[in-house]
Amino acid sequence: MLIRRAFLWWLIAAAVVLPIWLGIGWIVFGQGGWGTLGLVITVPVAFITLGVVALLVRIRPTVRAERAASWIDVGVIGALHAAVIGVGFYGEGGSFFGVMAILLAIAAFWTSVWQLATDGAKRMQATMAEFERLAAQQAGQGGEPDAASRTFIRADEEVIVIRERTERTGDDGGQRGDRRA
Repeated sequence: MLIRRAFLWWLIAAAVVLPIWLGIGWIVFGQGGWGTLGLVITVPVAFITLGVVALLVRIRPTVRAERAASWIDVGVIGALHAAVIGVGFYGEGGSFFGVMAILLAIAAFWTSVWQLATDGAKRMQATMAEFERLAAQQAGQGGEPDAASRTFIRADEEVIVIRERTERTGDDGGQRGDRRA
């Protein structure tokens, strides 16, 4: 649990630290002028990608409840971070790490979206189960549910129905239309 909690905090820091590492790595290990143009493109893309993935992880209901990332996040996003660090050395294997970083960024994005959708679906199922339980409990109190209890309107409440009538004049021959609100 401690590793997953620390990783959750690292996600936010990594969105800033890793693009800065790419710049520092270029200063220390960089070679050639064309690489500078690539760096101007790569650093903002890395910042946005890492920020979006971190946001997708942080907004998941289970992550907010546990205050920890999942082990899938630690594996996939951790590999992405390692690939970005490898790119920052700009050595012989820099292009391998670059390709791996791109593929892992795509994988990290889609696994984060998948986990967010799965968590949302589980939360919705739990909410609907609780709703159905409460509805059954309410229906069980008064015997057979009537139309009012099925729509969750108690008999002692007032129901106000507003009906608005408008008259149209002009081309439609003065026909009146009803509109209910």
